[in-house]
Amino acid sequence: MAGGAVPHGSADVSRVEAPVTLKAYMMCAFAAFGGIFFGYDSGYISGVMGMDYFIHQIEGPDATSLTSSNKSLITSILSAGTFFGALMAGDIADWIGRRTTIIGGCLVFLVGVVLQVASAGLGLIVAGRLVAGFGVGAVSAILILYMSEIAPRKVRGALVSGYQFCVTVGLLLASAIDYATQDRTDSGSYRIPIAIQLLWALILGTGLFLLPESPRFWVKKGKLDKAAGTLSRLRGQPIESDFIQDELAEIIANHEYELSVAPVGGYWSTWGNCFRGSIWEGSSNLRRTILGTSLQLCQQLTGINFIFYFGTTFFKDLGTIQNPFLISLVTTLVNVCSTPISFWSMERIGRRPLLIWGALGMVICQFIVAIIGTITSADAAVQAMIAFICIYIFFFASTWGPGAWVVIGEIYPLPMRARGVALSTASNWLWNCIIAVITPYMVDEDKGNLGAKVFYIWGGLCTFCFVYAYFLIPETKGLTLEQVDRMLEETTPRTSAKWVPHSTYAADMGFTDKAAVHHVQHAQQKEEV
Repeated sequence: MAGGAVPHGSADVSRVEAPVTLKAYMMCAFAAFGGIFFGYDSGYISGVMGMDYFIHQIEGPDATSLTSSNKSLITSILSAGTFFGALMAGDIADWIGRRTTIIGGCLVFLVGVVLQVASAGLGLIVAGRLVAGFGVGAVSAILILYMSEIAPRKVRGALVSGYQFCVTVGLLLASAIDYATQDRTDSGSYRIPIAIQLLWALILGTGLFLLPESPRFWVKKGKLDKAAGTLSRLRGQPIESDFIQDELAEIIANHEYELSVAPVGGYWSTWGNCFRGSIWEGSSNLRRTILGTSLQLCQQLTGINFIFYFGTTFFKDLGTIQNPFLISLVTTLVNVCSTPISFWSMERIGRRPLLIWGALGMVICQFIVAIIGTITSADAAVQAMIAFICIYIFFFASTWGPGAWVVIGEIYPLPMRARGVALSTASNWLWNCIIAVITPYMVDEDKGNLGAKVFYIWGGLCTFCFVYAYFLIPETKGLTLEQVDRMLEETTPRTSAKWVPHSTYAADMGFTDKAAVHHVQHAQQKEEV
């Protein structure tokens, strides 16, 4: 097959990846910047919907707030777009590449932002958020895939956590700009926060032109020479280096092994591979797809987006807070300051313990908030509620916020990785959309009027997340993506932390025998993407 000779691999499990260099770290870290416009786009709408000028634009000059239906529509339409954008991006990323798909998503996002800036009523703001959603969905899905595929294993968790940190920075910037423009009496009050999004997309899209494509994409396409060159750039080693040759051989061998287990057919067959196997088999594609999609579901069930989507209006409805915009800014700042803890803890403590204990911490905080809000509405009680909401945000930001994204980027084999991550991200946005639609009807005074009692619901759902994490989340820290495949085959979630790599795919597939691997001869050449 065209694309170059198969490199000579290694049977040494410690030599399947080059040492981490500062250049490699910085190249991978830049990709995390995409989280800023994801977070900003999710966060600015909470403040905008509480601005008097925007309310008058949508509802009329005598209105004091948006109706529940309009609030629900404006918030949820972005998530509807992101759902379909994420699903489409999986196919596109396997066709034209991870990097190019992200750049294309940035361009679509720019069109959506321009429509929103031009809006002077409900119709165009909804249309703009829908179009922008397609771009955000594509970028949020494929950026996680791209980062997971290019990041060194020893810092992969920290780098993907950096993506979530950038999401929180985007939320903070959105809150700060909303706070700065809230009192304007012209269209600049909402157009300025919306227009600033253009900057984030331009920076990410331009920067990605300077970064290489994923080497695993080139292996999937059978272009081994390009895969070797890309891996050389990412690891800061010459192509002839044993580290580069060994890592590339391991990627190729793993890909060939996965294709031998689930051969690639036509277009619909490749989607069908995502659901192949038994649900009771820990390493089956079906089990991995269910794990990825349900993990993103659980992240949404924690209720965190209730705070960031509807926090301003929720605090305003409590009636005792003079400046709800300021409180929303404080909660967002807590989110930003808490997330960097995961840079360290994700690699030292691990994914599984963080998700288990993070869920438990959120359960305790949410039930405390619900109980206090049910018993009294005194000023001191409201202050206590805000304090425990901030502690709850701390637990989310340092565990489930980054943890869910880290895990979905690690659990899928290469032949279905793009579609698997796309399905998982689409699940996140689907449930994001559902929660955005129903929440106003749960808490608004003229609807369900739950108020603080809504935290009983979030607390109950976080209890489910705690049980889910204990029984179903495997430990993946310190492993290459190829070693994660082997671990899932040989262990269960509750015993996964004890698993140690004991062989390489290169050795198992005969790639350590130089005489056996002059050229690649494999059915990848026939693969349709």
